[in-house]
Amino acid sequence: MKRTLITALAIVCLFGLAAYIALMNVAKLQDKVFQRAMLAKVSSSRESLYNSDSLDLVFCGSGSPMPDPKRKQACIAVFAGDQFYLIDTGPGSAPRLSNMGVPTGGLKGVLWTHYHSDHIGGIGEVILNSWAGGRKAPLDIWGPAGVEQVVSGFNQAYALEFSYRTAHHGPGIFPADGSRLIPHRVDVPSEQDSVIILDQDGLKITAFLVDHRPIEPALGYRIDYRGRSAIFSGDTVNTPNMVRYGKDVDVMVHEALSTTITGIMAQVMDASGQPNRANILREVPAIHTLPAEAVRTANEANAQLLVFSHIVPPVLNRLMEKMFMRGLDEIRDPATTLLGFDGLHLSLPVGSDKIQVSAINR
Repeated sequence: MKRTLITALAIVCLFGLAAYIALMNVAKLQDKVFQRAMLAKVSSSRESLYNSDSLDLVFCGSGSPMPDPKRKQACIAVFAGDQFYLIDTGPGSAPRLSNMGVPTGGLKGVLWTHYHSDHIGGIGEVILNSWAGGRKAPLDIWGPAGVEQVVSGFNQAYALEFSYRTAHHGPGIFPADGSRLIPHRVDVPSEQDSVIILDQDGLKITAFLVDHRPIEPALGYRIDYRGRSAIFSGDTVNTPNMVRYGKDVDVMVHEALSTTITGIMAQVMDASGQPNRANILREVPAIHTLPAEAVRTANEANAQLLVFSHIVPPVLNRLMEKMFMRGLDEIRDPATTLLGFDGLHLSLPVGSDKIQVSAINR
């Protein structure tokens, strides 16, 4: 019996080796395998996200400016019926969307929270990928004061690049209008005020002020769609506006920074002769929110689900995840708090209070 099993295993190994050798050396076989893989990838495109019966959030960038092999920089895709918007466009977010099979040709606009590079630096890739995906109209960009300057700069910086695309492939594939950004300045009069920037087809987008000083103004956004809701903090210290505008929200997406981890990192940087990096690590908490503060905000707002995003510093393994989430289960039910990751998909069906949590190509 033992000899028979060994013989069978040897035959399987030989067949596997022969198949590998053939794949590496036979051109027609390579082409056929590649074609099947491409067909499977294209067929898995997530067109169902354009679904009128749910509000869907897809995390395409849950990281921060610090290099992070697991998380791209700030970006969250919002699908409400056939309407698709991005909240921030951090570097790497467009390729992440593409790798997840998220169709971007229907992108209608971008909501910028502020102008740190990790929130806007990927806009060129967003333009190109959504343009190639079929978007033909200019892309609307909403943001706080300064949006005209930033948009003008990107339009100028990419003018030659995008003119080459149209010249090469023709206006039928790359119509010139699709390469342009149109700025829309959002002015919120005071911390006690909010501004509705869009209200159509059941979707309402509300902007409000958060506190990211000395970066100001900085915005947070609330999304309401047919009875479902989500609020996004952008970058901020702990602010009462997240409670004021996040009351009874289904999903609260809140930035968070762990001083437990950054404090240890600063000590290591000092010891290794890198005082500049150590000082940055000690100063950066002054403009961000601690995880426990975000949890208390979610509790006060009665948010059904809290998701951490813009995670500082990079959380690279289970040990660091434990350190980041340390003590939070004492002040909030851990089943209602998530550490965000790229590929996290939250689906909020209309006419329900359920939140369906899944992962796309994690």
